[in-house]
Amino acid sequence: MERTISQTEWKRGSSELLILSLVEARPRHGYEISKLIEQRSGGTIRFHVASLYPMLYRLERRGWLQGRWVEKSGQRRRRYYRLTRQGRRVLHSQLRGWRQFVAGINRITEAENA
Repeated sequence: MERTISQTEWKRGSSELLILSLVEARPRHGYEISKLIEQRSGGTIRFHVASLYPMLYRLERRGWLQGRWVEKSGQRRRRYYRLTRQGRRVLHSQLRGWRQFVAGINRITEAENA
């Protein structure tokens, strides 16, 4: 029986990288992070609240993100997450590893399909 890697497994392996990348430029709240992932992936990657918020809390516990509640008039209270110094180091390390991994996959698949 053929076993393929599901989209859930791909997402699980890259979720930290995606979230850390999106908060690198500026603090963002969970809903915004979720929408950006969906928009920038052309709808191929979606995070449901049930999986996104536990991931944000986990990254915060690790010290990679720092969250802060913000209240704006006429809007509901939102928790904004920003990258910490440690989170920035982790992000850059993960990006390096991801790029090496993708380059390796490309070298293999391109050689086989040449």
